[in-house]
Amino acid sequence: MIDRRARTLKDRVLEPLAARLAAHVTGGFLTGVSLALAVAAAGAAWAGSPPLAVGCWLTSRLADGLDGPVARRRGEAGDLGGYLDILADTVGYTIIPVAVALGVDDRATWIALAALLGILYVNAISWTYLAAVLEKRGAGARHSGEATSITMPPALVEGAETIVLFTLFLALPGRAAWIFGLMAALVTVNIGQRLWWAWRSLDRAPALTDQLAADASTSGVAPARSRRTTR
Repeated sequence: MIDRRARTLKDRVLEPLAARLAAHVTGGFLTGVSLALAVAAAGAAWAGSPPLAVGCWLTSRLADGLDGPVARRRGEAGDLGGYLDILADTVGYTIIPVAVALGVDDRATWIALAALLGILYVNAISWTYLAAVLEKRGAGARHSGEATSITMPPALVEGAETIVLFTLFLALPGRAAWIFGLMAALVTVNIGQRLWWAWRSLDRAPALTDQLAADASTSGVAPARSRRTTR
């Protein structure tokens, strides 16, 4: 929901650090670091160490925010980097809530986890297929001038909100069932937003033009800057 507004601030804050790191490491290396730290966060959550889990998770997100800017500074931006980035993120988004449930290990948390993972699965299709259609019809990242691999139709829960919600259930594993349920409900809104936009927009014309993109924008689910960073 706030990713587009937060991206400019994030890039401005991280740019000095990205400039220094670019002389020493690649964007792909930072993607690997972000994945390793996400795995470490999951391990800490399973072991029952919320402070360590939160620290690893937030540091993982810092590395994830730096990999794209570093790759662009090194002239290594490409589709493979963006693909590996989203793949690494998805691994983290899967194993961390599972690890929290393993650490808590009660019936309510497992039920809430099942609901959350199911909703996240449907949500992934809700944006990836739309992104593919928008790219195919010429209204994707290149059309809008984004420095990203693909466009991502925005919705209520995006990258920033996901970081907050994951931080909450890592810090408060005893409340994980409630936080899983809250996140599942909020992400369900994502699916509804994108379904409504697709229902109103996708079959209006054979080719998606500037007019269709503008119509999507007024619905609140327009082609927008992806969280995935091209490398």
